[in-house]
Amino acid sequence: MISYIIGRLLQAVPVLALASIAVFSVLRLIPGDPADIIAGEDATPAEVQVLREQLGLSDPIPVQYVRWIGELARGDLGVSLRTGVPVTELLELSLPPTLELAAASYVIALVIGIPLGTIAGVKPRSLWDWGLSLFTVGTLGVPSFLLGVLLLWLFAVTLGWLPASGRVSPLNDPVDSMRHLALPAIALGTGLAAVLARYTRTTVQAAMGQDYIRTARAKGLKDYQVVVRHALRNSLIPIVTIVALQLGNIMAGAVVIERVFTRPGLGRLVVDAILNRDYIIVQSTLIILVVIFIMVNLAADLAYGLLDPRVRRR
Repeated sequence: MISYIIGRLLQAVPVLALASIAVFSVLRLIPGDPADIIAGEDATPAEVQVLREQLGLSDPIPVQYVRWIGELARGDLGVSLRTGVPVTELLELSLPPTLELAAASYVIALVIGIPLGTIAGVKPRSLWDWGLSLFTVGTLGVPSFLLGVLLLWLFAVTLGWLPASGRVSPLNDPVDSMRHLALPAIALGTGLAAVLARYTRTTVQAAMGQDYIRTARAKGLKDYQVVVRHALRNSLIPIVTIVALQLGNIMAGAVVIERVFTRPGLGRLVVDAILNRDYIIVQSTLIILVVIFIMVNLAADLAYGLLDPRVRRR
């Protein structure tokens, strides 16, 4: 298992390299010059050129890329072109709220999606199954930002049960923090719950027709033991894969949901940086997200070995 982990980490190196090249290149294709935006409309061409040289924007693109990679290797994420604030300080303020929202969304998706999918898979063509189909179709057909607006209008504006915007740190007030987090997490996690429920239903239904399920029932095991210990456990590998692959959708959705609910986080940081052509913030933030995605997929690969002994033997 240790050699397997080392091998997976070594495979992440070329992925990070390609991702860094893609991020760096795509950002340079965005129209606009950061020096023009920072200098302002009244700046002369000579002043803009001086600012470009100070920011290192006059250097050839390969030179800028190598300099940026060298800074990353030293743990330096760079400094904002516009404000001069280190990106590390900005991420210390923006990353925790986004990770908090993503984690809460995952919890909601797992708590709702897997039980609903399991019941529908055990009882196909039942009311549970039809209800799951309606839930899946209705949820997947509504974008997360639109669901967020509807939840905001109903529970915050009309009923007044929950706050409409902002964030409270769980270290300061855990209860109020959950109240501020509830609506954004539901809006973001409901779509993932529908995806998990659909895949869980399919895999559990297929597992219930296998010979080992009939053998378990012949041994006299109770229904919940057959479902949980045998059918659901053998169905979790594709579900774990879906959970890992949905991280990108969750992080992308968090950017939009944070704008809807006026929450601090990576959404506001990245959008403002793109509007201001602040390349350093955007590319450093995207690299951090790539690292998180790779680590989550590594965790999913390790979960395969815990769920299926055949994976450990291979």
